[in-house]
Amino acid sequence: MATKIILLALFFAITIAVGLIFRKRNTSVSSFVLGGRSVGPWLTAFAYGTSYFSAVVFVGYAGQFGWRFGISAVWIGLGNAFIGCLLAWVVLARRTRILTHHLNSSTMPDFFGARYGSKNLKIGASLITFVFLVPYTASLYNGLSRLFSMAFNIDFTICIVAMAVLTAIYVILGGYTATAVNDFIQGIIMLAGIIAVVVSVLRVNGGFLGSLDALSRVTDEATSTSPGVFASFFGPKPLDLLGVVLLTSVGTWGLPQMVQKFYSIKSEKNITTGTIVSTVFAVVISGGCYFLGAFGRLFSANIDVAKNGYDSVIPTMLSNFTPLLIGIVIVLVFAASISTLSALVMASASTFTLDFVKGNFVKKMGDKAQLFTIRVLVAIFILVSGVIAIVQYKGGVSFIAQLMGVSWGALAGAFLAPFLYGLYWKRVTKQAVWVNFIFASAFMILNIFFRASFPAILQSPINAGAFTMVFGLVLVPVVSVLTKKPDAALVEKCFSAYDEAIAVKVAESLGTEEQK
Repeated sequence: MATKIILLALFFAITIAVGLIFRKRNTSVSSFVLGGRSVGPWLTAFAYGTSYFSAVVFVGYAGQFGWRFGISAVWIGLGNAFIGCLLAWVVLARRTRILTHHLNSSTMPDFFGARYGSKNLKIGASLITFVFLVPYTASLYNGLSRLFSMAFNIDFTICIVAMAVLTAIYVILGGYTATAVNDFIQGIIMLAGIIAVVVSVLRVNGGFLGSLDALSRVTDEATSTSPGVFASFFGPKPLDLLGVVLLTSVGTWGLPQMVQKFYSIKSEKNITTGTIVSTVFAVVISGGCYFLGAFGRLFSANIDVAKNGYDSVIPTMLSNFTPLLIGIVIVLVFAASISTLSALVMASASTFTLDFVKGNFVKKMGDKAQLFTIRVLVAIFILVSGVIAIVQYKGGVSFIAQLMGVSWGALAGAFLAPFLYGLYWKRVTKQAVWVNFIFASAFMILNIFFRASFPAILQSPINAGAFTMVFGLVLVPVVSVLTKKPDAALVEKCFSAYDEAIAVKVAESLGTEEQK
């Protein structure tokens, strides 16, 4: 117990110290929300990765999908790395940085309002962000409850309070820069922790080959009658696996807390470094988490999924570890959770202040007033998400749990297509964006209340979320073609950002024949 407490106390102290160190740098909204758009590549890459992966992945998704799909669950981790990170950086990073800087946008709703020339679109996007991001924030606490209960035997409420207070202190004090620095520290902890945990779990069953052999002998007629299916390439349910890969990988392209990381990129060289670092980070963290969860069935003698749910799989696998390793795991999951929590509350508070309150309820809002409001809302959002988590946990309110499940799908489904096309295609209309916003939000809300009426494959919130994203990529261009062309002057003003000429060194470009 002493070992666990010392590790946790040390983590708390470092995290708060970072917030105190960077508190004086936050003199403007831009510095607080975006780090002055000058954050280095390693910090940006780790901020992207740690915002991506939390206790939801380590405890919830790894346990659930590792149990359901076996070793094929690793495809989810690889999809997260190469689609959710590598391809996202290649496709989105440069254009996002250029266009948001050109439009002076600090948030995703602000981007929609400026890009499509619609104040109402900006307000609509901010409401969608608020409605679906806050419940998603509450889900981060659930993974911690299992591990803290195993390690300390303390009430879930104490876990929530500790996590909420710690996050509030360093985010309110240090803003985005402190968050990015802490994300880097937390990312290092996550890398070391996941490697140690995977190695320890594999040792229980004779290493990798021994564990894989044991997994090939596991049978579950309720899932599949094929022998060795949990050790196979695509697992027992390839289509369901594909839905998870799409939602958790492509979905990040439309999540405000993820995309806003690109707003703060400092230079072109940073994009290359950030792409490599974030991809390697995701391979280790996400790939490691799902690889770990794949062997959950080898511990089935101690796991009752029917009674305790999938969230019990990973904690049970780790329950017999040494106190030192359990302490490392606790710090790992705590780090993963508060890094994602800080990104979510920062996105929620900045969006609600800059896109909903400012200009609508408070016509003239100075920089100091905006900064103060964002800080207050950070505290409020952390409090609200904590209360939601406690109510759901102690009251067993299934509606809240369902709303958490559809949050990712609704946000990604609503924002991905309008954002992606908005960066590359001049023909997108605000009518198409509105249609996509309404479709994705309504589809996912209906999935909560009328799930049984949906086709079997779409009754899963994950598959439903993946469907909204894919359908949106078709819906937006179709509606754009069928509606009136956008204002030419507005479009040219936006896309002129890409035409600005800059001088580069010969080492970076040989130039053209005419320039020789």
